[in-house]
Amino acid sequence: MRAAPTLCATAGSLILSALVTAPASAAAPTPPPAAETAGSTIAALRAADAGIRWGTCPKAEDLPKPIRCGTVTVPLDYAHPMGKQIKLTVSRAKATGKNTDKNKAHKVARQGALVFNPGGPGGNGMYFPMAGTQPEWRPIGAAYDLVGYAPRGVGRSAPLSCEDPKESRKGPTQSPTHPSAAYKEKRIARAKAYARGCAERNPDIEHFTTLNNARDLDVLRAALGEKKLTFMGASYGTYIGAVYAELFPSHVRRMVFDSAVDPSPEGIWYANNLEQSAAFERRWADFRAWVARHDETYHLGDTSEKVLAAYEKVRAEVSREPAGGKVGPAQLQSAFLQTGYYDDYWPLRAYALSAYVKGDPKPLVDQAAPIKESAKEDENSNAVYTAVQCNDAPWPTDFRTWDRDNSALAKRAPFETWDNAWMNLPCAYWTTPRQQPIDVRTAPGELPPTLILAAERDAATPYKGAQELNRRLAGSSLVTERKAGTHGIGAGPNKCVNGRLDAYLLSGELPEKGAASCAPHKEPKPMS
Repeated sequence: MRAAPTLCATAGSLILSALVTAPASAAAPTPPPAAETAGSTIAALRAADAGIRWGTCPKAEDLPKPIRCGTVTVPLDYAHPMGKQIKLTVSRAKATGKNTDKNKAHKVARQGALVFNPGGPGGNGMYFPMAGTQPEWRPIGAAYDLVGYAPRGVGRSAPLSCEDPKESRKGPTQSPTHPSAAYKEKRIARAKAYARGCAERNPDIEHFTTLNNARDLDVLRAALGEKKLTFMGASYGTYIGAVYAELFPSHVRRMVFDSAVDPSPEGIWYANNLEQSAAFERRWADFRAWVARHDETYHLGDTSEKVLAAYEKVRAEVSREPAGGKVGPAQLQSAFLQTGYYDDYWPLRAYALSAYVKGDPKPLVDQAAPIKESAKEDENSNAVYTAVQCNDAPWPTDFRTWDRDNSALAKRAPFETWDNAWMNLPCAYWTTPRQQPIDVRTAPGELPPTLILAAERDAATPYKGAQELNRRLAGSSLVTERKAGTHGIGAGPNKCVNGRLDAYLLSGELPEKGAASCAPHKEPKPMS
């Protein structure tokens, strides 16, 4: 799974079942060992007794008052709960207890803590309590303490690092959509070096997994003093939530899965990444079609094909002479990949492309050049992403498998395929033990009703993943934003989606018959 700016196919893009080859070492999913289960119980009891000592947030978090920060102690290895411990950073904004309805204030009863995970792997949720100031979140922030946290490995939570941040932000760099044999050899060498760096710099890296993220979440629940968890996860955060629901179904109060990862064990993670690359191709076409509809503003062509030609021309030019000396094909692709996640980026990226074609490279450089100030944070996020993905499941260890699958896919979906492959290739050379993915599946009555939110044309976590999660979690309800592709739709621009989210979190109300559809939110307006 590609990390959003750190998972996927539909009938309109590509069916991959004949293309994907599961790793030869893959076996049927197995339940977690009893030692880890007992260790989780011990850690949660200990956390419930200790609680969280809230105080002023460190300057490093850059969080405003009245948000408060603290830490939660969890075992590095749940098989040895009395062994080495690590601390996870946590942030909180208390429930305001008041809301406004037609400009009339009224009191709202507190319902507990709402814990949020933004995804990744490698996403840092410490910022989440700030959401309470936004209109879309105010009803929820009135009833819930908004709680964010940095999962293990992220930020100041026992941070991981696999290479010098200066090395991770080098630019300009190439990014061929159909790489040569020589280029593939270079990327293989880089992937091996990165995997080696992860192992050498982090001797305990094998403990950074989704299973442990889910266990950590239960310890956090206990530390907050909550008998049952109210949780919202976005993107990869939905997979943490799904695994939590499998491990601790009786600990769940309410749970929201926003833009759900396909939890099928056979897809974690190699096949899911191929699916994601296929889905990005369709969303890339959506962006180009929008640009073409606004040709009077951007002058990049009045068809999707003409816009693509303009983009490829710019790609060729920055390959020969990087824009501003900083933006090569890889930086260009990374910037435009964001259009697949959020259509908010569409006007900005179209403007930058248009300006470059007209002879002004500055907007493109401003939007695509590496940001030195974020190098350490970006490197940390990539390290956690790689560790979790590689540890979670077996991966093909023979590059010929990667080469066959990605070469075939790139013929139909060139935009993201090989860049996604290079990001995940260290997993082919990972030296720590691999886990078998857990088989997420709950029986009727085992888990309280849950809510799944999904955009029909989401590229990062394709819609079929939400449908699969809906099938696996008995009693879950699926709300679909039709003909839209934004990644993460809760508390966004769609009032229909937000109404469903509020109804569930505030009243436990779910759609009748277990499903509901919302019309798409309005497309962005062009900017000149």
